[in-house]
Amino acid sequence: MASERLTDWSVKFLSMDESVSEDIMCATHRALCEHGYAALTMQDIADESSKSKASLHYHYDTKRDLLLAFLDNLGERMTERLAAVDGETPTDEFLALLEELLSPSTERYPEFHTALLEIKAQAPYVDGFRERIADIDALVHERLRAVVAAGVEAGEFRADLDPEETATFVLTLLNGVRTRHVAVGGSPDDVEGTLLRYVEDQVVAAEAEAPVE
Repeated sequence: MASERLTDWSVKFLSMDESVSEDIMCATHRALCEHGYAALTMQDIADESSKSKASLHYHYDTKRDLLLAFLDNLGERMTERLAAVDGETPTDEFLALLEELLSPSTERYPEFHTALLEIKAQAPYVDGFRERIADIDALVHERLRAVVAAGVEAGEFRADLDPEETATFVLTLLNGVRTRHVAVGGSPDDVEGTLLRYVEDQVVAAEAEAPVE
């Protein structure tokens, strides 16, 4: 995971005062929304922060270093979002999880996810981007897989359902929804009904089965 990959810049990040770190991460978010990834500069981030450009460079040598820390922070926030999702039954939890993942994670959802899509496009070429994006992807995938597995075991989901394959399918669909939204303007609301019908028809068991001992 990202927390295990300690480099010089990440040691600085981990030892940084929490309020300073939060200020820089929020400033990076605002700057990405405003300028996108390609045009983003350290000065743009400093302009959104209470810190100077020189201060940013004290903590992060380059824009890449800062964005690596930002992606680590994004992973932490995703962990918090997933932990807050709950339900009385696996079915309730699965539906609540889908609703959370379809909901905008920021008030500037289109702008931020446009910038994030730019970062993802650079993942094959910029060292460190792919690993951190994969970490976030794995967090969501594992939570989906675990809920599906719990539903199968409880007899609420179809017994022949493969939790790994189901999680991969749903996550791929969700990623596609976000990409379509920023690329051509499609809304997550456009597929929410279809996704819920998929859950009803292909995931939830027709009749409750006895839990696996």
